[in-house]
Amino acid sequence: MNSNELKEIAEGLIKTTELAGRKSIEIYKQGLKKIIKPDNSPVTNGDLEVNKILTEKIKELTPNIPIISEETVDLNKKNTLKTFWLIDPIDGTKEYIAGQSEYTINAALVLNHAPTIGLVGAPKKNRLFYSYGKNNSFMIENEKIIKLDCKKKTTKGKIFAVSGSAKPAPLILDVLKKYKVTSFTPMHSSYKFCVIATGEFDFYAAKERAYEWDYAAGHAVAEGAGAIITTLENEPFKYGKDDYKNLSLIIKRNKILDV
Repeated sequence: MNSNELKEIAEGLIKTTELAGRKSIEIYKQGLKKIIKPDNSPVTNGDLEVNKILTEKIKELTPNIPIISEETVDLNKKNTLKTFWLIDPIDGTKEYIAGQSEYTINAALVLNHAPTIGLVGAPKKNRLFYSYGKNNSFMIENEKIIKLDCKKKTTKGKIFAVSGSAKPAPLILDVLKKYKVTSFTPMHSSYKFCVIATGEFDFYAAKERAYEWDYAAGHAVAEGAGAIITTLENEPFKYGKDDYKNLSLIIKRNKILDV
């Protein structure tokens, strides 16, 4: 696909992602119906409705590209795809159920193992992020489109990280120390990737955790804005593994984090 085709697909999903966000809030206000999945994680009627909205539009835009969604994937079947959509209808379902604002709506197009298109809606924060390749990452806020470039928006000389936990594992604490992180803020969804793209935070590190659909859309947004994304071992972070499980992860806003 060329850049114009990627742009058309990404922009074609914006209104759908906004609609899905409004629907998630509407369903929450009406009262969520929750079940516990076999892996002991919760899923709600909000997750399922958002999944339906995204899937229908993606099938319309790219009818020949397979869709892998957290809510419909068969984890007993090995993935052999190099090009496919990854959907996480609501990342941060526990936060969604609790009425918090950090949950996100996620869709990513993986092309030859690389997340190229990404849409991340943060409906309760009135923000939507989208990207379609290098130097093409944007945020819509208050109906204004802002191009993202990872430019630092925090105090120069200090390094601010996001963390998946209020109590990071010793390995991650060592990584934060290695990179001279000044402080870290817990955040529990793909919103972590997006606030690095905006320059509001500088750094994120994680051990092997979660699945590819948890990361792909945010990865596309952050990398499209200029962030550097690798594993903890400084290897490329690729998608399309046979079990969809994530490797370890480092996201750096820039090569130099404190300016």
